[in-house]
Amino acid sequence: MPKPELERLHVRIAHSGICSRRAAENYIIEGRVQVNGASIMELGFKVGPADVVSVDGKVISDAKKYTLIFHKPIGVVTTLNDPQGRPTIKQYLPNYGVQLKPVGRLDKDTDGLLFVTNDGNIALRISHPRYGLDKEYQAVVEGIPDEKSLDKLRNGIFIEGGKTAPAKVELVFVEQNHQTTSVRITIHEGRKRQVRQMFYAIGHPVIKLTRLRIGPYYLKGLRPGECRMLSKVEVDKLKKTLGLEV
Repeated sequence: MPKPELERLHVRIAHSGICSRRAAENYIIEGRVQVNGASIMELGFKVGPADVVSVDGKVISDAKKYTLIFHKPIGVVTTLNDPQGRPTIKQYLPNYGVQLKPVGRLDKDTDGLLFVTNDGNIALRISHPRYGLDKEYQAVVEGIPDEKSLDKLRNGIFIEGGKTAPAKVELVFVEQNHQTTSVRITIHEGRKRQVRQMFYAIGHPVIKLTRLRIGPYYLKGLRPGECRMLSKVEVDKLKKTLGLEV
């Protein structure tokens, strides 16, 4: 018979939805955690499926998993707490009794689609470039880039962190009066401010940027600040895309 799979105690606590992994470590250090009735203060302690874990005397269990898509507004930072007191996504998220976390980031001046979830496996796979989920953006840029410049983005261009992978780029609309251009760009990497860096590198800085799609999920139908829970069918489809068991 195979041995039961063990996991670190702070991970088990975090999976219950009551707190983050870092907070769970603090609970252990503070002597607030018991395993099978015995107090545990060892951070590296591991537990198996049959072990009973309690925090402050209350038995924990795995929390129900939720995955949502969210339209992050402009001016809002992609975090749950901000030391500078800026608006965060937390004020827009529903309260399901678990800690929903953003998957990846959108900078403060970018709006658009963001996944939020308490399913660590989904979050990890979406964030990992290995699984290559397409990310589609609509950018309004200064000036009118020619095809030669756009081809640099299509073929890969050197920005901070090295050369980008080839991107799909489509010119959507040129506003001659304002000398601006709307461009649709699809990438599968996730470097910090990557799309803005790419357009800056060809001499056409971004004025406005919206993420329209991640993988098969679109922003369509969600106003800024709104979110929608994925159905079980949608979650199963996402898991299959990410190579997770359904």
